[in-house]
Amino acid sequence: MKLHTIYTEDFKLDGGAVFGVVPKSLWSQTAPADSNNMIAVCNRLLLIEIDDHRILVDSGIGTKQDEKYRSHFYITGNTLEQGLAEKGFKPSDITDVLLTHLHFDHVGGCVVYNEDRTKLLPLFPNAIHYCSKAQWDWAIHPNPREKASYFDENYMPLFESGHLEFIHEEQELFKGVHLKMFNGHTQGQIIPFIDYNGRTVVFMADFIESLTHIPVPYIPSFDVQPLVSLKEKTDFYEEAVAGNFVLFFEHDPLHECCTLQMTPKGAKVKDVFQLSMVNSH
Repeated sequence: MKLHTIYTEDFKLDGGAVFGVVPKSLWSQTAPADSNNMIAVCNRLLLIEIDDHRILVDSGIGTKQDEKYRSHFYITGNTLEQGLAEKGFKPSDITDVLLTHLHFDHVGGCVVYNEDRTKLLPLFPNAIHYCSKAQWDWAIHPNPREKASYFDENYMPLFESGHLEFIHEEQELFKGVHLKMFNGHTQGQIIPFIDYNGRTVVFMADFIESLTHIPVPYIPSFDVQPLVSLKEKTDFYEEAVAGNFVLFFEHDPLHECCTLQMTPKGAKVKDVFQLSMVNSH
């Protein structure tokens, strides 16, 4: 197995939304906001090579939105195609795409316009795309709170072209790639636990967005069930500390990976490092 970090967009989100009930006087110490209260976030994806599979985890925002929409999020940086090319891959190389959930910043890159912008097509023509059935049902019948994060154009072309398959339960989908489900952020969010070089690498997606979100109460206001998120984090930390898990952050522009340690005040960051440090062992 090989793991590759695929860095795509940099963008911004409202700091208050990202940190929920936590006061700005606390979160701004590690995630400074601009004059519009926006903080820097990113899309850092993961490519897993195992046997004949090249599995991409999430796909970022994509490029099909108009400039007005993109300006709301201050989107800059790589396209997904550029991010893949930097690691020597092209879209046709991807055999599988694991979608943690169907919010716009996780699935948008899967679908692109054709040359004359008359039709939406899968960016990865040879790939099976996976999401949980629970998340699919949530996305096609969105609640008013999440509706602004779901766009049919991001996933209906995958479904209609037969490129989308549903995950119904936690499982080992590929050898060494275990899928677990979490429901605090959104229903049926899939989090991959990857057996790699004797370690467990966990792709955090929106379960824990960044290093700053490690404290249990730091729960985004995006989470539809914050008390569920709180329990999920607490239970996960017990497992992560015991197993010395590597937490791989999708949205933290400054910190790629960390491990945790348990202290009298709860789980705290132990070590911060790049995924390449795990690759070298």
